[in-house]
Amino acid sequence: MLKILSMKKNAANSETNRKPKICAAQLRLQKDVNEIHIPPSMKTHFPNPDDLLNFTLDITPDEGFYVGGTFHFTFAINQNYPHEPPKIYHPNIDLEGNVCLNILREDWKPVLNINAVMIGLLYLFQEPNPDDPLNKDAANDLREHRQKFAQNVKSSMKGGYVKNERFDDVTSLH
Repeated sequence: MLKILSMKKNAANSETNRKPKICAAQLRLQKDVNEIHIPPSMKTHFPNPDDLLNFTLDITPDEGFYVGGTFHFTFAINQNYPHEPPKIYHPNIDLEGNVCLNILREDWKPVLNINAVMIGLLYLFQEPNPDDPLNKDAANDLREHRQKFAQNVKSSMKGGYVKNERFDDVTSLH
């Protein structure tokens, strides 16, 4: 009788010490994180190592218009990943903080992973796409006034104004 009681106590103790149940999104993300291969111009930070669904990414482009800036992204991945794309917030893509990246919208497929999203974001800085814009003024400048666009990028990255809109200084972050 004593042995059965002590076994029940041990079972109850192991139940309270058990880690929270891991969802499918966390399992997939663990695999994705283990397979991340990003260039030195990108750095991830996981504030809570037990919470892979929330992390940050800093991109410091080493070529293109945005050289010299550091851009901070926050990833908040929902429980339906990889069946739905992760949501990403970045304050400098458009004035509302939206990111225009086709694989985060209509081209998302569950076979894509976080690495693909990160490389896609880097590509936005290396090769801006004026044909699928969120910021139509910037897209127009890039298409029709490339030099003016380059000047506006430099000014905005240093905390300057472009068309009466003040931007954050992203050159002092790295």
